[in-house]
Amino acid sequence: MIRNYVSHGVGRVFHTDPIVHHSRNNVAGHMVLNQTFTKEPMLTMGRIKPVVWDDNWTMATEDPNLSAQFKHTILITKHGAEILTNCQKI
Repeated sequence: MIRNYVSHGVGRVFHTDPIVHHSRNNVAGHMVLNQTFTKEPMLTMGRIKPVVWDDNWTMATEDPNLSAQFKHTILITKHGAEILTNCQKI
């Protein structure tokens, strides 16, 4: 798990609160009604140190091992969490 990056809220501003960490931490937080956020961990088979490419967006790990990222966007509703990126509905 690449710990340098976090998931985030999505709204009128793309990267916004809440900040969602992918590993155990001491940051308290809670979700509120109608809040939308991502969950997007980055996993690697090798070293967890990220290297950012010259485009200042693309990230790889410092070794040639496989790595991957996936993302879901989640909406908090009065009935619970709704995964907006659920491709099984298509």
